Parts: sequence; structure tokens; C-alpha cells
Amino acid sequence: MRNLDLTSLRSFVAVVESGGVTRAAKAVNKSQSAVSMQLKRLEDLLGVALHERRGRKNVLTEAGDQLLVDAKRMVALNDEVFARMTDHAFEGRIVLGVPRDIIYPIVPMVLKTFAAEFSGVKVQLISSYTSNLKENFKKGEIDIILTTEAELDAGGETLKQTSLRWVGAHNGKAWCAEPLPYVSDRYCIFNSPSLRALKTAGISFEMVSHADSDRAAEAMVAADIAVTTMLEGYHPSHLECIDSKGKLPDLGVQKVNIYGPLQESDYAQRLMDILRKTVQDI
Repeated sequence: MRNLDLTSLRSFVAVVESGGVTRAAKAVNKSQSAVSMQLKRLEDLLGVALHERRGRKNVLTEAGDQLLVDAKRMVALNDEVFARMTDHAFEGRIVLGVPRDIIYPIVPMVLKTFAAEFSGVKVQLISSYTSNLKENFKKGEIDIILTTEAELDAGGETLKQTSLRWVGAHNGKAWCAEPLPYVSDRYCIFNSPSLRALKTAGISFEMVSHADSDRAAEAMVAADIAVTTMLEGYHPSHLECIDSKGKLPDLGVQKVNIYGPLQESDYAQRLMDILRKTVQDI
């Protein structure tokens, strides 16, 4: 296995882009003879000619054209990796999972605070359902997760208990309809407790739709076609918690839990601390 020399590739690209060895030598901070020697070594290594004379011009051969594309990519990738690992003080990477229903207002505040302290740590955010997040956390694919659920599993910590509320359009009337029109994302963890509460209270209802996303469900609720359930304080501004004056059943509370790695790095510990404070302060 033989390796291409990145320094020679950089000089080759510089010669092509600057139009000659003289200007290329200044661009790569080498002498003209050094640049010419690098090009000769590159041709010897590959066993092809990269330039040819056409009249008074020195132009790329077909092989030179092919190499130029790959040489640019290799030099760019080298510079990107070097910058990320050194110039930008790359310190690490952490994967954070958060349920879609509590992304706002928690995550923007958390990421802003964390980035100010650990600019070199890359945070990958995964937004999904609690069940998916817990499964991926157990597989080791996510480092830290927040969950919204009724109970707490071993290894977790409850940060807050929040009321689950009926939510509808501003000044909406859908909640007054009989049977009660209900819509929700088909994978929402709040479906079971919400429908169970309706059945226990003897309230008839109809599933208007099993939406394929929470945004689709929100759109139907905002149109006053149906109601749904969300955590109090985490519903979007275009919806409101319904004051049914006892007509709709109480839904109890849900826990906002956090699960993290057993052995935490300094930045993982700090991210968990920021998450705790932000959740508890909201």
C-alpha cells in the first residue's frame, strides 16, 4: 500500500489554481524548485504525466484533470480535520436526547449556556419519543436523555412533576362537543392515560385522527377541530390549557426524568447540571 503525499497534492492544486509554479510557490511558502520537485515525485509515484505542453501553455493532462478533483477533496478534508482538532480546541462530543414535547423552552436555553462554557464540545441533539430515547440510551447510542413518563426507572432522576392538561385552540369550543373529538400523535406516551381517564369518567370520545407527527396534531387542535393533551407549561403559544370547569377529567401528573452515563466526563456532568437547573426553574 502506497500513500499519496498531501504536501505534494497541495502544491499540485496551488499550481493549477494560480496558473504557474512561481505563484504557487508563494502560495505554499516554498521555493519554485521545491514545488517542481514535488510535482515530479507525484508523477513518478502515480506513473502518469499530470501536465503537458500545448504551444506555449502548460496544461493538465486527462490524468491531471482526474487527480485535481480528488486532490482538492483530500486537502480540504485534511484542513477541516486539523482545524476541528486543534484550531477550534475540539474537546469531545455528546449526544443528548429530548422528547419532542419539551424541546421548547428547555433545549435552546440549555444549549446556549453549555456552548458558552464548552465551545469545543459538539452536542448532537436527538428529538424523539420517550420510548425510543430510552431504548437508544440502553444501547449506548445516546449519552444523556430527558424523558416524560409516569414512572422512574432505575438509574434515573426525577427533575420535576408537571400536570398533564387538556389543550385546545384559543377560545376554542371543540372540548364542548359530544363525543369529545381527540387527536394525538400516534406514538405519544400520553395517549393511554388520557383515553383511560375519559373511559373511567364515562365520557364518550372519538379519535379524529392518529396524526403522523405532533405538528400535524397541533394543526388540527389550532383549527379547533379537536383537543389533545400536553404537559402544562410546554404547550405552544398558539394553543391553551382548557378550563373545562370539571367537565373533562383530571389527568394527574407526569414526571420529567433524566438519565445519564454512569461515568460522566466533566462536560457531561456540567450538561446534566444545566439540564437539572433549567427544567426545575421553568
